[in-house]
Amino acid sequence: MLEVGNPAPAFELQDQDGKIHRLDDYRGQWLVVYFYPKDDTPGCTKEACGFRDASADLTARNAAVLGVSADDAAAHQKFAGKHDLNFPLLVDPEKQMLEAYGAWGEKQMYGKRYMGVNRITYIIDPEGRVAKAWPKVKADGHAEEVRAALGELQA
Repeated sequence: MLEVGNPAPAFELQDQDGKIHRLDDYRGQWLVVYFYPKDDTPGCTKEACGFRDASADLTARNAAVLGVSADDAAAHQKFAGKHDLNFPLLVDPEKQMLEAYGAWGEKQMYGKRYMGVNRITYIIDPEGRVAKAWPKVKADGHAEEVRAALGELQA
């Protein structure tokens, strides 16, 4: 998990449409990066649709949104199309960005331990530093939390 004030790790990943995204592409604006376990599952859908619905307000605050999971481009395309998502979903099957941002780790469900994507969100400031971090996200209402935090950071 990255700490507030840390430089955000550089990344270079494709989105669901094959477009490359790099951290440097977002210099000069705020960036919301949220990590989620799996496309088109109930919690991940709720979280993604929350960011979709908040996108006009986030854009007005000079903020971009990137969703990141280990799913492939085809799964991301299907998920984005089904729910009219209006922001890029980055493809990270090798888990490079997931690991760099502390979102890949041990999880536990029904007493079984396994490796997976932890639901984590960061706000990265225009200079490329972590401005806010949520280590354990509840999908419902999270986009609203992010929007409020962005407003406080920009005040």
